[in-house]
Amino acid sequence: MTADVYLTAGLWISLALAASLISIRIGISVALLEIGIGILGGNFLDLHVTVWINFLASFGSVLLTFLAGAEIDPRLMRARFKEAAGIGAVSFLFPFLGAMAFCYYVAGWKLHAAEIGGIALSTASVAVVYAVMVETGLNKTEFGKIILSAVFVTDLGTVLALGVLFANFNGYLLLFAAVTIVVVLLIPSFTRWYFAMVGSRVSEPELKYVFGLLFLLGGLATLARSEAVLPAYLIGVSMAGVFLDTPELAHRARSIAFTLLTPFYFLKAGLFVSLPAVVAGIGLILALFAVKMVTKLVGVFPVTLAFRFSRRGSAYITAMMSTGLTFGTISSLFGLTHHLINQTQYTMLVTVVILSAVVPTLIGQSFFAPKRESAVVGLPNLADDEPEQGQPAAGRHRTISTEQGAK
Repeated sequence: MTADVYLTAGLWISLALAASLISIRIGISVALLEIGIGILGGNFLDLHVTVWINFLASFGSVLLTFLAGAEIDPRLMRARFKEAAGIGAVSFLFPFLGAMAFCYYVAGWKLHAAEIGGIALSTASVAVVYAVMVETGLNKTEFGKIILSAVFVTDLGTVLALGVLFANFNGYLLLFAAVTIVVVLLIPSFTRWYFAMVGSRVSEPELKYVFGLLFLLGGLATLARSEAVLPAYLIGVSMAGVFLDTPELAHRARSIAFTLLTPFYFLKAGLFVSLPAVVAGIGLILALFAVKMVTKLVGVFPVTLAFRFSRRGSAYITAMMSTGLTFGTISSLFGLTHHLINQTQYTMLVTVVILSAVVPTLIGQSFFAPKRESAVVGLPNLADDEPEQGQPAAGRHRTISTEQGAK
């Protein structure tokens, strides 16, 4: 172990610390700032990756994907499956097809590059939406939980598209699929038994068990030439009920992820963004951003109205479903590392992803944010709409607690 390793690690963690301090100061997602600092590091500080940085960054994306799946409330997902599935499905499908067609027919990208473009721009950011829901208190309402469930459906489509379109159909893929299906079906009951048996210990047998599963299934996915985030997301969803009942375990896993692992991932994601390429391709970047926003609007807004959300609530949901960050950068980085897209195309996609993390969030929070922490599906008006003068108070909507929303 040379001093260079420690100095390199110290530099990367120092940059991550700077991002955290700036995030606290200005209130912007730390992931966005880590990507931004990574851009500066790659363009001005001669920052570069090593084998061990690649490993930490890779496992950071896997663990982050697992945690995203584990945030889903399975009871509410079952209760409001129609709304979550409908909104989430169009939120994925319209941008995926629209962006892929634009990249292929208008931008002139090759088919695989256009597919990566469609996947990267179809996402909705669990990280951004979850942070907004917690900050506004909407995560404790049925309205907020439906949004989070719809984001899950969108990102599940993204992960499945990435796995299916770029999988190498061979014996390893069949083995990977069979093992993953068995694990996903058996893991909820087995995990509860295992956690009850080992209890909470300082040696963290619970997290070692989770990490072991992620490593083993990630290894099988790699052998199958798929992506390790696919089984991670599915395992996270299957364990969501367990994590919902043991929030302290989820807190410990998030602490490890956001302290040590995800900073390397997001810094690395920004590292490959070329500022000269951004300047040279600004027209195409803005066009791709417009494609994502328009296809999200055309797909999501009418569906939310059909489910009897108010116009204000539908606009807010559309803004939240238009965000992108984690899976957008994961998909783009997958395309770059597998030589499906070049660095210029990667730069354009990540720049659009960053824009989509910021602009829709600002629009939603500034113009369409609920006026109070309440929402009910199945009524003519959403809680965000003030009743007209003379209407009975019963027309107002109630706040739904976490327990109520889970029923």
